[in-house]
Amino acid sequence: MFIDGNSLSVRNLAYMARTDERIEIGAECYAKMDSSRALLESRIARDEIIYGVNTSLGGFVRWLVPTSQANQLQMNLISAVASNCGNPFAPEVVRASMIARVNSLVRGHSAIRSSQVQSYVDLINAGVVPFVPEKGSLGASGDLGPLAAVALVSCGKWKAFFNGELKPTEVGLKELNLLPLVLDYKEGLALINGTSFMAALGALVVDDFDHLLKTYDLISCLSIEALKGRRKPFHPSAHRAKNHKGQIRTASLIYNILKTSRMAVDEDLVSLRLRKQLTHTAVEGDLPIEDSYSVRCTPQILGPLKDHLSHVRDIVENELNSSNDNPLVFCDNDLIVHNGNFHGQYISSSMDLLSQSIVTLCNLSDRRIDRFLDANNSNGLPAFLCRENPGLRLGLMGGQFLATSLTAEVRSLCTPLSIQTLTSTGDFQDHVSMGLIAARRASQILESAHLIASFELICACQAAEIRGTTDLSRETRIIFDTVRQSVPYLDTDTPMTNIIESVSTLIKNRTILDNIEREIGAIESYYSSEH
Repeated sequence: MFIDGNSLSVRNLAYMARTDERIEIGAECYAKMDSSRALLESRIARDEIIYGVNTSLGGFVRWLVPTSQANQLQMNLISAVASNCGNPFAPEVVRASMIARVNSLVRGHSAIRSSQVQSYVDLINAGVVPFVPEKGSLGASGDLGPLAAVALVSCGKWKAFFNGELKPTEVGLKELNLLPLVLDYKEGLALINGTSFMAALGALVVDDFDHLLKTYDLISCLSIEALKGRRKPFHPSAHRAKNHKGQIRTASLIYNILKTSRMAVDEDLVSLRLRKQLTHTAVEGDLPIEDSYSVRCTPQILGPLKDHLSHVRDIVENELNSSNDNPLVFCDNDLIVHNGNFHGQYISSSMDLLSQSIVTLCNLSDRRIDRFLDANNSNGLPAFLCRENPGLRLGLMGGQFLATSLTAEVRSLCTPLSIQTLTSTGDFQDHVSMGLIAARRASQILESAHLIASFELICACQAAEIRGTTDLSRETRIIFDTVRQSVPYLDTDTPMTNIIESVSTLIKNRTILDNIEREIGAIESYYSSEH
């Protein structure tokens, strides 16, 4: 797959990061990189003072350093800031960040030699995964620590995974016959002074949440059926009157999928039934005319999440396809600009929004789980979905412990990171974004969201089987059958851990959505009121 600096999408980056897809630099990019390098060299020949070229860095910005010491300065930079600690990032995250860094550099504004960028591509294609500890990035001057760990590996230092085995980099590169980089002025700075790590991790979270949200729309349909919810509240007319795109799309999908359901309730029939119970005095009817909010307001709750996700995707893709280091070189107008494009506030703020959106999904799922398990609110289902030997057995009670615990945990994680700036580096870096922390936190919340949604799906399948699966819609029957291939009807008490995790794997591996689309076609058509 070609990298051109302008067209890297969230979906393509996620695919490349999670496969062995080889990458190549677009031919036109080499000339851009070489031209920017030539312009920088011409300015240095005139003794122009340029940050990170003939000056020191960070809190030592006032110090002037001759370019004869360029290699030492650049190596000192990537060595000194490689201070992250903790467990290593997953290989897919490191690979995504390396691809994102290449994509930024090939735009030709960073004045790094094209041969150096090609060496990064060679590392990626050889499957080398630098050991990058998770904790320690401020998110402005970009992700210095994590990107420095990668840069050190490119220079033959530090350690990396080679075919999954952690080795000293020097040993691994020799085995692959790859030569380490020798840095010249500006090049160490170009490799680490940017937002590529937070943007790459953010892209993976966006891609995964996009899939979870689509799958959760389908889970919602099955839950609404199994709770004997009403279909009419999802009629497109009501949602066009609210005029939010995400809400309209969500309502259309639910309305379309429930068309063939005999389990979902016809509101008009409920009205007829209640009409017969009218008297001259106030009496309590045997059915409510409308459902609880966690059922009826599904489009109004999930719709904003779709709109937020679209907004965040745009921000992440803009960041991925940006020149985000300092200084930048512009050959078209013979210009070198000291700037702050390395600042990660866009990613930090957008990851905060994404975290809040994921937690909203968790809140909704937690409320539905409670309705399934509480016999007072489930429209006729047995307590804790325990039909056989209740009291002797506990049914699905234990699974709710996990879901409720995780919901509380992810809510506690939602304090915004984008406002947590602290001054650093002798007040030179006096406003920082914490963007990588925000992306890490969003990823952590998303992991819990998969488990919470998985238990809701288990409850929905259990409830549907108790009511009779022949009444399910065509589409939700496919979901039910997919789950039943891994998880049976639960008529005995058994540890829930493996059961919940196996359903979570079905969601993460996109098995549910793939099965739906294989049987009925693209799910995208269900988001249209004209389906």
